Amino acid sequence: MDATTQAFLAALLGAVVAGSAALAWHISERQQSRMPAVEQPVVPPEVATVLSVLRSSAVIVDDDDTVLKASAPAYALGLVRGTSLLSTDLADLVHQVRRDGQIRETELVMSRAGVPARHVTARVAPLGSRLVLALVEDRTRERRVEAVRRDFVANVSHELKTPVGAIRVLADAVSDAAEDPEAVRRFAGRMLTESERLTQLVQQIIELSRLQGDEPLEAPVAVDVDKVIATAVDTSAIDADEKHITVISGGTKGLQVFGNEEQVLAAVANLVSNAVAYSDPGSSVSVSTRADQGAVEISVVDQGIGIPQEEIDRIFERFYRVDPARHRSTGGTGLGLSIVKHVAATHGGEVRVWSVEGQGSTFTLTLPEHLPARADQAVATAAGSDKTSSDKTREERP
Repeated sequence: MDATTQAFLAALLGAVVAGSAALAWHISERQQSRMPAVEQPVVPPEVATVLSVLRSSAVIVDDDDTVLKASAPAYALGLVRGTSLLSTDLADLVHQVRRDGQIRETELVMSRAGVPARHVTARVAPLGSRLVLALVEDRTRERRVEAVRRDFVANVSHELKTPVGAIRVLADAVSDAAEDPEAVRRFAGRMLTESERLTQLVQQIIELSRLQGDEPLEAPVAVDVDKVIATAVDTSAIDADEKHITVISGGTKGLQVFGNEEQVLAAVANLVSNAVAYSDPGSSVSVSTRADQGAVEISVVDQGIGIPQEEIDRIFERFYRVDPARHRSTGGTGLGLSIVKHVAATHGGEVRVWSVEGQGSTFTLTLPEHLPARADQAVATAAGSDKTSSDKTREERP
C-alpha cells in the first residue's frame, strides 16, 4: 500500500471518529436539556361526582387559572365560559387563596351587559396542592325579598302614622272645642273618616300578608262570579252615589271560577273601588264577564284619570299611587292592586291593565273557570262505574 492510500484511509478514519464524537455530543446535549414531563393536575373522580350533584355553582381551577371542572349552575350563572372564569372578582379571590392557602368567603355583585345584577356569596378553598375550589350561591332572590320587606315595613309605618297622627290632632281639637257643639260635630266627623281609613289600611295589610307567599290554594271551591260582582258593586254603592257614578254590570251570566270566594271577592271589590275612586263625578263604571278557553275574564272599565304609560308597570307595587296628591281625597291606601295581583297569582291566573291617560283604564282579572257540567259528568261516570261494579257483584253471587 503506497503512502497516498495510507494518507487517505487515515483522513477517512479521522472524519468518521470526529462525526461520531459530534453525534454523541449532540445526543448528550439534547438529553441534558430535555425537561422532565410535568404531570398535569387532575380532578379526583370522587370530587367530580360530588360537583355533578351540587345545586350550588362549583368551579375547580388549576394553577394557570384554567377551569378544569364546573357544574351546570356555574355556566347558567355566567361564572364560566369555556375554560375561563368570567368574574374578575372571583378570579382575584382564587389568587389570594392559592397564594396563602387560606379559605375565604365573601359577597360579590356580578353584572353583565343586558343582564340584571346578581348578588352571590362565594366560598373559595384550596383543593390539594395545585387546585382551587370555588362554591358560589346565588342570593339575589333573598336580597330582593329583604329589600321588599324593609320597604314594606317602612311604608306601613309611614302610612299608619298619618291617620293615627290625624286622630290625635282631632282629639285635641275636640277637647279644646268642648263648648262649641258645631266644632265638636265637625271634628268628630273627621275623626270617623280617619278611623275608617286606619281600619281599611290595617285590614288590607292583614289581607296582603296572608297572600304574600303566592302559594296555591289548599281547598279551592266553585265560586259564583255573579254573586261576587253583585257584592263588590254593593260595597262601593255609597261612594258611587256620592259622586253620581253609575256602576253597570253585564256580560256572560252563570259563570263560576275555581278558587277561594273571599279572596276573589277582595280582588274584584278592590278593582271596582279603585274605578269609582278615580273616576270623575257623573261618569260610569262597567263590570263585565266572559268565558275564554277554560278561564273567566272579569273586566272593570272606568272613565277616570288614566295611567301614564311609564307608570303602568309600577301600579301593582305596594303603596304606589298614580296620583299621590289625590289619595287623601279618594281614601286609598295603595294596597288594593297589590292584593289583586296576589289573588291572581294564588289562583293561577293573571291581571292585565289597559289605560290611556285622561281617558280611563280597563283592568282584567283572569281566573280558572269551574265547569259544573264536567264535574257532574265526572260524578255521574264514577256513580255509573260503582253501579256497574255493584251489579256485577250481585250477578256473581250464587
